[in-house]
Amino acid sequence: MAKIKRLLKLSVILLTTGAFAACSGGSAESPADSGGAENSVVSESTGNSSALEGTASSAASESSSPESSAQTVPPIAPEPDYEWDKVVALTFDDGPNTTTTNEVLDVLEKHKVVASFFLVGNNINDESAKSVKRAYDLGCEINNHSKTHGYMDKMTAEEIKAEFEYVDEKVLEITGEHTKFFRPPYIAVGDLMWENISVPFISGVGCNDWDNNVSVDRRVAVITKSVKDGGIILMHDAQGNSKTVEAIDKIIPALKEQGYKFTTVSGLFEAKGVTPVTQMIYSNVTQQSMWG
Repeated sequence: MAKIKRLLKLSVILLTTGAFAACSGGSAESPADSGGAENSVVSESTGNSSALEGTASSAASESSSPESSAQTVPPIAPEPDYEWDKVVALTFDDGPNTTTTNEVLDVLEKHKVVASFFLVGNNINDESAKSVKRAYDLGCEINNHSKTHGYMDKMTAEEIKAEFEYVDEKVLEITGEHTKFFRPPYIAVGDLMWENISVPFISGVGCNDWDNNVSVDRRVAVITKSVKDGGIILMHDAQGNSKTVEAIDKIIPALKEQGYKFTTVSGLFEAKGVTPVTQMIYSNVTQQSMWG
């Protein structure tokens, strides 16, 4: 009888040991081994350390793949605070390009301000379009400066429409939005232009920064002394215009010290509670006459 009891006890021990081996997954595939992002994510939520390591490895692998190399650019700032007392819009003409436009954007990111870019259609290509998309993703506004940068006041109605619509369609392709404002080349305006371009016209306060003979200090001095609340600053991101890149790196902090905030042209009108109209060419959104 005692012998039978010993044999029964030994059987229970062997059965228990087998059950433990099965629970510990001695021969089963672990979550880390089974791989896959889905398994790693599920295991991570249960606190499995092996799965966490698997997730990290998976993320590292994804970040090095060509498909995941393009990342969303976070905007420079949230929606503008329209309670600002002093506000200006920094604008740039004659881009886009892959050099100076990006250098301007680097400065804007550095100082955490947005601006508006008025594009020349003939400068838009597959590569420069990436600069436009970067500007847009940062929260900047993309506007229209004609296709060829010619004297549009001497063009026919059909030519004027073609100049404007070319840029508008390109911007729509890149950003998903139409251009909201138009800056006439050379600020030359004629009646046919008013009649065939439906968006408001923009000029601005400039410093002749298109001229390489104008020094960086001169550009800074003219802008910081002449800008007023509600004003539109007119500068150029044409390829090679490094002096303007240097100048805005000084202008932005100088105007901030004077209490100014920066927004887009659209934001400027909204901040001042002004609805832009046609047959006006704005250098300041609060102006009452056609030319300010």
